[in-house]
Amino acid sequence: MTRLKLGIPKGSLEHATIELFAQAGWSISPSSRNYFPGIDDPEIVCSLVRPQEMARYVADGTLDMGLTGLDWILEWECEEKVAQIGALEYSKSSNRPCRWVLVTRQDAPIHKLEDLQGKRVATELEQFTRRYLQQRGIEAEVIFSWGATEAKVVEGLVDAAVEITETGSTIRAHGLRIVEDLLETRTMIIANHDAVRDEWKKSKIDQITLLLNAALTARHKAVLKMNVPVAKAPEILALLPSLQSPTINPLSDPAWQAMETVVDKKQVRDLIPRLKLAGAVGILEYDLKKVV
Repeated sequence: MTRLKLGIPKGSLEHATIELFAQAGWSISPSSRNYFPGIDDPEIVCSLVRPQEMARYVADGTLDMGLTGLDWILEWECEEKVAQIGALEYSKSSNRPCRWVLVTRQDAPIHKLEDLQGKRVATELEQFTRRYLQQRGIEAEVIFSWGATEAKVVEGLVDAAVEITETGSTIRAHGLRIVEDLLETRTMIIANHDAVRDEWKKSKIDQITLLLNAALTARHKAVLKMNVPVAKAPEILALLPSLQSPTINPLSDPAWQAMETVVDKKQVRDLIPRLKLAGAVGILEYDLKKVV
C-alpha cells in the first residue's frame, strides 16, 4: 500500500498540532517512547521530527510532507528545495504568528540593528541571523545557543540575542527589551517536490491541507440560531453578517421564523444583545469543527 510519510513537529508545537489534526478528522496517538505515533488513517505514517530539522527531511524525501516554521525553512535555505503548500495560522498558545526579535538588556547601548557592530549575539536561528547581519553590512559574532538564550543576555555572556516570541511577555519578565523585529514566522505546510508530482500523494496532501485550513477557519466562527417574529425579520436580518445569507425556516406558528447564520466569534458578544433587543428569542450559539 502506498502511504504518505507525514512529519509532525516535536516539541512546543506538538500538542497544538495534534489538536488541530483531531479537529480536522485525524486522531494521532503519540507516545513518550516512540517517535512514530499512531494515526487512525492507514494511508498515513507519522514521524515526530524537531521543527528545526523538518525542512531538510522533506527536501531529501525522507518525509513526503511536514509542518514546520517558515523560520526553519529560511534557516537551512530550503525555500526552493521544498514545495511550500501554504501557511497555517496557529502556534503553541495562540493563532498569532511568532516573531524573531533582537533583544538586549535595558541599560545596554544597543538601540538599533547597527549598534551590533562588533558585538556578540546568541541565537538558535544562527545561519539566518548571520546572513541577515551580513546583508546589512554589520559585523558581529553570532553564536549558537542551545537554550536559555535570554539568560545569556541577562548574565552578560553576550551583548544581545535573537529570540522567538509570541507576546514578548517572557522577554519583559527577564528584564530585557526588544530592539527590532527581524522575522515574522508562521507554521507552514511543506512537501517534497517528488511527492507533489505523484498523483496519489498530491491528492492526500491536498486532502490534509484542505481539512487543516477548514479546522482553523472554524476556530474563528460560530453558528447562531434563533427564533424571530416575522414582523421583525427585516430588522434582524440587517444585523446578521453571514458567509452567504442566513438560513430561514418557517415555524408551526406562522408569525415566527427560525434563523441560522455563521458569524465571526469576535462579533458574538456584541451581536447577541442587539438581536435580543430587536426581538429574537431562543438564541443559541454553537462552535464549529470545520468551515470549507
